[in-house]
Amino acid sequence: MKTDNRVKKTFPVLQMSCASCAISAESIVKGLDGVSNASVNFAAATLNVEYKPEIISPEQIRAAVQDGGYDLLIEDDKDTAADTLEDIHKKKFNVLKRKTIFAAIFSLPVVIIGMFLMDIPYANEIMWVLSTPVIFWLGRDFFINAWKQAKHRSANMDTLVALSTSVAYLFSVFNTLFPQFWLDRGVHPHVYFEASCVIIAFILLGRLVEEKAKGNTSSSIKKLIGLQPKTVTVSENGNYTELSIEEVNIGDIIVVKPGEKVAVDGVVIEGSSYVDESMLSGEPIPVLKKEGETVYAGTINQKGAFLFQAEKVGANTMLAQIIRMVQDAQGSKAPVQKLVDKIAGIFVPIVMSIAVLSLVIWLLYGGTDGITHGILALVTVLIIACPCALGLATPTAIMVGIGKGAEKGILIKDAESLELAKKVDVVVLDKTGTITEGKPVVTDIYWLNGDDSKKDVLYSLEKQSEHPLADAVKNYLAGIVPLPILNFESITGKGVIGLVDGVKYLVGNKKFLDENGVIVDKVLLEKMESSSLSSKTMIWFSDSKKAIALIAITDEIKGTSLSAIQQLQSSGIEVYMLTGDNYVAAKEIASKVGVNHFQAEVLPQDKAEFVKQLQSEGKVVAMVGDGINDSAALAQADLSIAMGKGSDIAIDVAKMTIISSDLTKISEAIKLSKQTVATIRQNLFWAFLYNLIGIPLATGVLYPINGFLLNPMIAGAAMALSSVSVVSNSLRLKWTK
Repeated sequence: MKTDNRVKKTFPVLQMSCASCAISAESIVKGLDGVSNASVNFAAATLNVEYKPEIISPEQIRAAVQDGGYDLLIEDDKDTAADTLEDIHKKKFNVLKRKTIFAAIFSLPVVIIGMFLMDIPYANEIMWVLSTPVIFWLGRDFFINAWKQAKHRSANMDTLVALSTSVAYLFSVFNTLFPQFWLDRGVHPHVYFEASCVIIAFILLGRLVEEKAKGNTSSSIKKLIGLQPKTVTVSENGNYTELSIEEVNIGDIIVVKPGEKVAVDGVVIEGSSYVDESMLSGEPIPVLKKEGETVYAGTINQKGAFLFQAEKVGANTMLAQIIRMVQDAQGSKAPVQKLVDKIAGIFVPIVMSIAVLSLVIWLLYGGTDGITHGILALVTVLIIACPCALGLATPTAIMVGIGKGAEKGILIKDAESLELAKKVDVVVLDKTGTITEGKPVVTDIYWLNGDDSKKDVLYSLEKQSEHPLADAVKNYLAGIVPLPILNFESITGKGVIGLVDGVKYLVGNKKFLDENGVIVDKVLLEKMESSSLSSKTMIWFSDSKKAIALIAITDEIKGTSLSAIQQLQSSGIEVYMLTGDNYVAAKEIASKVGVNHFQAEVLPQDKAEFVKQLQSEGKVVAMVGDGINDSAALAQADLSIAMGKGSDIAIDVAKMTIISSDLTKISEAIKLSKQTVATIRQNLFWAFLYNLIGIPLATGVLYPINGFLLNPMIAGAAMALSSVSVVSNSLRLKWTK
């Protein structure tokens, strides 16, 4: 997209480990000549940049980012770039997985020896050997990232992990090699190999969980792109040629056979068929397409065949617009500023300053033991301030919350959505497949004078029909033995005719009966016009003279929809319903389930726009849907919830999935969010309280008063205890109702 001579592009950013990395990468790009604007989205791992191509190129931007310790993917071919990015994520995930497993394997014996078997021969040497690969092989990325931050005069979680683990490790190595240094000064030379190992293992586990959540972000786009066929059959002067989708031009005549997907947008010029447009409208009933009707890319042809002329190709098709909207909505969300990273940005330099300051004060005022006590204070501060409890506070609560959600049939994709659910004040519901079951069913068959003796004839005719509504009738009358039908004929857009025992029977719409001179009894007409049936689809069954039955077909409301909507409204949440269906049907459904606000005949882009409008009013919006047509709105919403029985694409885009498609689970998800966020706050409170008490003690603040100096071993134990308390509090969430 061009603005004057400026170009706007989006590039994937690699090798970012936290929110402060995104800020760092963004500031590097913003400082380049020729760059008008730059924004790095940590959650999506993308750089949105606006630049002047005559001054700077993507290659130069990439070189600057690489110099800062990160990387850019600047491949022009979007499909290749997506595949490359997916490969990078897979490799990173697999590497993290291996590192986490090996860190756990090496750390476990070190912890056992350090806690229970310190008196065995060569205990320190064994722990040294086992902890070395954990620090310098499995944990090397923490040191690399800490160095990157140091080069840019900033600090993050990696800085504190690198400092605390390296100081604990080097201090332990010194005590193993030169124990006499401390023994001569009346101090026992403790080692802290287990502290450094456990920190690395825990943080790696947290990164592994995070990478797994990030790895799914591109799959929804890939599946949307997969809706478009790779090749098409083009008709030219009666000759059929197979072309790739990229070679299709406006004006080409394209052949669509039964069961095929429509490749591009266009107008039918020959033939007719029913086309499944549920990806656009969300409605389950296929739409009749005949000459002059518009067909859309990604929709699925049913049993007929037709020719259409291409009118919109490539990036201009409706499907391409939906894909673009999903991408825009995913990329436009504010970067996730992880709470712990934000805290670490202030916490790390403060802890480092306190550690160095305590060493300096001891050296100046500690007398003959100043150097001994100063080094001990420095190490103790860094060990006790180690971010284990702080790092575990959020992920443990999130893991338990997500696990509890899964037990209740609520699949939660990431921590952000679980934290955000408690803030939701508006829920937007799709109608078809969300409030309703999402498939047409026969609710009633009204037989003239109550005589259903011809139901076997009705079943036999519908069994041969290709009309989508015929399936609903067949399912309703299942179990009847079909009769032989003679001279069966299907008339597109009207109905079917056939002979049974020499008598002509018809199934179709009212116009079809009128055209064949069929008399409709007043009782059945009144039934059709009654308000109770106004929102239903009506089809007729008759012989050649009079109507025999009226069949009412609808998409039924789920049994739990009414109570689910009442639960949401009683908790102060506004509920809106959006549907591609007509106004009468929408109003009928809305009144039955108690929804006060609804919109009918809504297109996919209208749904996303409606969500955006609510957000502009300051609302936190949850969108609930089940179809491809909902995917753009789901991506736009603050919290996206898909029905488990819905389309794969809706499920992929959504941050939460209700496996059972039961709407009452939405209230449960919001309650679970409130409980989880409360647990996170409790964990952070205890983690900070521990540091608030522990750090002053570690500096030796009580030494002038009562001679108390915190031993690094006790600091290590306190650190472990703080982690245990945080994990225990998170596990308590598991048993909360």
